[in-house]
Amino acid sequence: MVVREAEGYVFAAKLMDIRERGCLTIQLNGHTIVFFAYGDDVYAVDNRCPHMGFPLDKGTVHDGILTCHWHHARFDLASGGTFDQWADDVPSFPVDVRGDEVWVDLRQRTDPLEHYRKRLRDGLERNLSLVVAKGVIHLLDGGIPADEPFRIGVEFGAKYRQSGWGQGLTILACMRNLLPHLNREDHSRALFHGLSAVASDSSGAAPRFMVSPLPLESTDIPTLKRWFRQFIEVRDDEGAERCVISAIRAGADDKQMADMMFAAATDHRYIQIGHPLDFTNKAFETLDIIGWEHAELVLSSLTHAYAVADRMEESNAWRHPIDLIEILDQTFEQLPDALETGHSKRNAWGGRNALIPVLLDDDPQAIADSLLNALREGCTEEQLAGVVAYAAALRVARFHTSNDFGDWDTALHTFTFANAVQHGLRRVNSFDLLRGVFDAAMSVYLDRFLNIPAARIPEPTETVDNPAVLLDELEALLNQQQQVNQAAKLVALYLHSGGDADALLAKLGYLLLREDRDFHTIQTIEAAFAQYQLLRGQPEAAHVLIAAARYLAAHSPTVRRQGQVYQIAHRLARGEHLFEDE
Repeated sequence: MVVREAEGYVFAAKLMDIRERGCLTIQLNGHTIVFFAYGDDVYAVDNRCPHMGFPLDKGTVHDGILTCHWHHARFDLASGGTFDQWADDVPSFPVDVRGDEVWVDLRQRTDPLEHYRKRLRDGLERNLSLVVAKGVIHLLDGGIPADEPFRIGVEFGAKYRQSGWGQGLTILACMRNLLPHLNREDHSRALFHGLSAVASDSSGAAPRFMVSPLPLESTDIPTLKRWFRQFIEVRDDEGAERCVISAIRAGADDKQMADMMFAAATDHRYIQIGHPLDFTNKAFETLDIIGWEHAELVLSSLTHAYAVADRMEESNAWRHPIDLIEILDQTFEQLPDALETGHSKRNAWGGRNALIPVLLDDDPQAIADSLLNALREGCTEEQLAGVVAYAAALRVARFHTSNDFGDWDTALHTFTFANAVQHGLRRVNSFDLLRGVFDAAMSVYLDRFLNIPAARIPEPTETVDNPAVLLDELEALLNQQQQVNQAAKLVALYLHSGGDADALLAKLGYLLLREDRDFHTIQTIEAAFAQYQLLRGQPEAAHVLIAAARYLAAHSPTVRRQGQVYQIAHRLARGEHLFEDE
């Protein structure tokens, strides 16, 4: 067809041809446009249904409403606006009838990136996974940095879940942390997992109404910290929230707020099996990315979890047959002297290898004493936390499959808690948070039954010439259930053969993302990647990735519904026809 342009319009067809057929589909300047003759007018819309790409020329028009015949999405024929939010608006184009000629204006009238920002928010509000996936894919493909949809998800999750920070925002933060380790093509998939988790976690929940700061900003930060801990002690989350917001308004910086929040999270032992402290660490990591201007919204969302958390002082396992709480209370009294004794010996400590067997042994008093002695000998708080986190990873790496399947979660909770404590101490050298190292060590002790018998950590003696092929074998292996030990052997052999560790991280990340969203597996992989980065270059680093592979293998494969949703969105973004045979 010869296209004549005038004032932005292009010639499309003869009016008679459209009226005779009722609708006419034409290719114009790279667009597939369907023209409908309805009443006295002619309307033009894009022929792809925005939901899943079905041709709208196969639909019907009744009372000015165009209905797609695949999933029955309905659109205002004149404007293209949808009546079904899961479908999105269909692009419409102005038509000018000039005698017997129909001309159409194909110029874009909306900003596509702004449109997909809005659609991402629509998907979050209505918990529409496909809409979320489309929004993320189009934004990243359009050159928008990943941190923008991440920020949109954080703002939404912190505002629209009455109980505050939860699994959804933690998954989103984990996914953002994984991005540097993933292949570029998996970035939108990771954000989709995180954002759809936020939408699911917030679905049906009442919004969270933040309290105002105290009227005067003159209250000092130490006083607000003391009040905050008192309110958490009596489970008053609203009073505690006001202290958080007041402290930020009074000028508290990230380190002061971290000290304040981590103190309350460790005033009681291993609260809520470690989740609140892990949430806190993720919240601060989130603020590192989106900016401190969001601190009030993000940090105030944590207080409810502190206030309602179970406290291990109330747990039989922590009280009987050995009273671990009493051991810890006595240990904490000795902490100031131990730190003072070791201060002059900092950075000279070399007792890591001797401490690990003690942490994995059967004597909680010896564990507490050994941790104190390490501090006296110059071990730093962060070093001590790292040793305990590694011991917790070994519990996962040595988890025997004869245990009850649910006990995987027992091991992971200790590991992710210990990881959060270490990263918290890397952020702020908090005396109060140091107690969390001892809590984690006691939890490692309580998890000892998970290693009876202990699974052997693979120690390959031979190598393969091309370790990259092992990554493909790992992917195939995880299409089968319970390939735990086999996965560990493959990872150990790959690393022993000199395989590229970054390629292994990317593969493990991909294997995580192809499964359906699982909070604990995501936590485990993200914590393992974080620990690997800290241990990189040391023999222990391989053990952390072996632990990650074993946990992932134990929880694979799943139904992979999320992967199917993402794949549909990805194919639609490429313009594929889902309704045709492949």
